[in-house]
This record gives sequence, structure tokens and C-alpha cells, in this order.
Amino acid sequence: MIFSLPARLCFPRSEVKTAVAPLAHEIPPAAGDDTLAELQDIYIEKGTPAFMRTVLALFCGGFATFALLYCVQPMMPLLSHEYGINAAQSSLILSVATGMLAFGLLITGPISDRIGRKPVMVAALFAAALCTIASSMMPSWQGVLLMRALIGLSLSGLAAVAMTYLSEEIHPQHIGLAMGLYIGGNAIGGMSGRLITGVLIDFVSWHTAMLVIGGLALVAAAVFWKILPESRNFRARSLHPRSLLDGFTMHFRDAGLPLLFLEAFVLMGAFVTLFNYIGYRLLAAPYNLDQVFVGLLSVVYLSGIYSSAKIGSLADKLGRRKVLWATIALMFAGLALTMFTPLLLVIIGMLVFTFGFFAAHSVASSWIGRRALTAKGQASSLYLFSYYAGSSIAGTAGGVFWHLGGWNGIGLFIGALLLIALLVALKLAKLPPLQGVKA
Repeated sequence: MIFSLPARLCFPRSEVKTAVAPLAHEIPPAAGDDTLAELQDIYIEKGTPAFMRTVLALFCGGFATFALLYCVQPMMPLLSHEYGINAAQSSLILSVATGMLAFGLLITGPISDRIGRKPVMVAALFAAALCTIASSMMPSWQGVLLMRALIGLSLSGLAAVAMTYLSEEIHPQHIGLAMGLYIGGNAIGGMSGRLITGVLIDFVSWHTAMLVIGGLALVAAAVFWKILPESRNFRARSLHPRSLLDGFTMHFRDAGLPLLFLEAFVLMGAFVTLFNYIGYRLLAAPYNLDQVFVGLLSVVYLSGIYSSAKIGSLADKLGRRKVLWATIALMFAGLALTMFTPLLLVIIGMLVFTFGFFAAHSVASSWIGRRALTAKGQASSLYLFSYYAGSSIAGTAGGVFWHLGGWNGIGLFIGALLLIALLVALKLAKLPPLQGVKA
């Protein structure tokens, strides 16, 4: 009699081929727990075609999300003039979108836990792109804000699920790199959205600029839909309120997750505040820069593209607790440079600040998937709810500090947020990792 060992015992896990693994819905209902457990060990490995398709698709998704959200930042001074509103009121065009995105995260994350990751993300991208095109046709400020609210609500479907998809499908050894590449897409999207509209509105109306951004987002949504692999490790969870409440309670009882949620709030609040009001500073004396030049400064996002992948990979090797606080220290250094008057120092400060922010976000967001052992979609939603709530609340509150103290007021506000972030990071560094999990 000839005996054969299961393939997973004969070969190292890195040689498991995801191309032949069954999809979750292909498992017969009668399959036992052993079959499910074996499937859970089928990950997408670095260097495989599936890995390349995954990171490219999520890169496109991150690009579209941030381009659609932040394309309006360079327009804020123009909107203040066109509609006769102040800086804080103009910031609502961003804050209302991020606020609705934060609200939607509480809904779309649990929905994806029930019906699957990819369908929710695809629908979210197409809906947001179409709402952006519609916003370019709105005749009133109120109509524009309504469309921006719908854009934020739509994008919650991708923002809530992308991190969860990566934490489920990518091998744990490579999750930091994959998350960093996804966040690199965020950085390119944020840069491109700001750059395209910042330059275009000097030559065409802001309505036309929004139409262009919406068209690019439609293309990104189509690419995402066609190339993203289907989930293989997804397990449907109940949408029963009791199940959702249990997951919520479990996450907030964890020693680390609430701290990561707070970290997301203050880091994103600091980042958005700086970029919301730096344009007002540079368009005024003593700089008196053209709108095109201010828009071109979005190239500082390139430093975030590099740092998110590089520092994410470094965190995989050294551990997140050893890296997070250092990235926040870099943000402090960048902020300090922007407080000086010479334009070169201001630009270098923006560059360093952006490098530190995207590195910190990459480390903290990948930590969520490692820390949450169950209901990962809900955990990611809570992290991103805090992230975009910080954008909405702090981004608008910064306008008060701008009117009271100019850039010195902004520096004081951002500095306070970063101090909280640093204290939280140091607290996280002292937490013991969960059993069997390197953080």
C-alpha cells in the first residue's frame, strides 16, 4: 500500500500555490473544520502573479480614494472667493466628505463581513467616481456639499475593506509591504488629485477640473474590478446586532486597539490641517505664489509613496512598536521646519512631514490586522472611522486657529496633536504582543 502525505506537509508554506486553492464559496457545505482550517493557511505570497495583481488593484483603489477626497484642497481659496465664505467654511468641502466617510465605515465594514470584500469595494469606487462627475454639474454651494457627502459615504466601502482584504489574503510575513504599497497608492492619489486640480483651476473652471478627476477615478475603478483576485480566506459573519456589539466590545477591551484608533485620529487630523491651510499661507504675503506653484507642491506626496512601503517593510522586520514613535518624531521635525519663513525650509518641512505621516499610517494600519484576531473588518472600520473623523474634525477646527494666530496658530494646534500621537506610540511600544503574534 502506498501512502501519500498532504501537500501542505510536504512543502514549505511559501510553495503553496494559491492558483489552485478553492474559493471560499466553492467549499461544499459538508466540508469539515479541517478543510476550512487548511484553506485559512492559503495566503498570497510575495513574488507571485496573484501578489502583483493584488497590490496593483489596491494601489488603484487607494489612488482613486485619495484623489477623489483631496482634489478639493487646492480649490479652497478659490471657493472662498467665489462663494464669499471664510477658510473654515470652505474647508467643509473636504470635511463633509471625510465626515460621511467616517460614518459610512461603521456600516460598510460589517456589511463586508457578511457579503464579501470585493463586491463592496467595487461598488464603492464606481459610485464615488459617478458622484464626483455629478458634483461638477451642481449649480450651488449646497449642491456641491451634498455630492461631496455622497462621495465620502461611497468611499467608505473601499476604505473600510481594503485593509481587511490584505490582512486576510496576504501572507503575514509580507503584510507590512502590501499595506505600504496600498498606502503608497493613497499618497499618489492625494498628490495627483491635488496636483491636477491645483494646476487646472488656473486655466479652466473648477467644475471642469472635477470632471477630469471623476473620469480618472472611473478608469481606476474598472482596473480594480478586473484584476483584483477573489477572496479565498473570507468567512461570512452574521449581521445580527448582537454579533456586531460583541465585536465592538471585544475590540475596545483589547489593550492596544483603542490606542491605535486614537493614533489614527490625531495623525490624520495633523496631516489634513497642515495641507488644508498651507495654501492660504503661500498665496498671501510674503510669498504671493501663483496657484499653479502651490498646486505643484503636491509632489511632496512622493516622499509618502516611498516611506509607506519602505517603513512598512522595515516594521515587518523590526516590529511595529520599535518604528511607530520614530515616524511621529519625523513629523515633529517637518512641522518645525514649516514654522520658518524661507520658502525652501517650508517646502523641506512639508516633505519631511509627509514622509513621516505616511510611514506612521502604514505602520499603525498594518498593526490593526495583526492585533484584531476576529471581526477584522469591524476593527479596520473603527480604525478608519477614527482616521477620517480626525480629518473632518481637526481639519475644520484648524480654521479657527488659522484665523486667530495665522500659521503660528496652526503650528501650535498640529504640535498638540503630534504630542498626543507620540505619547500614544510610546504607550503602544510598552504593550506585550499577543501570544504568537509579532507586532
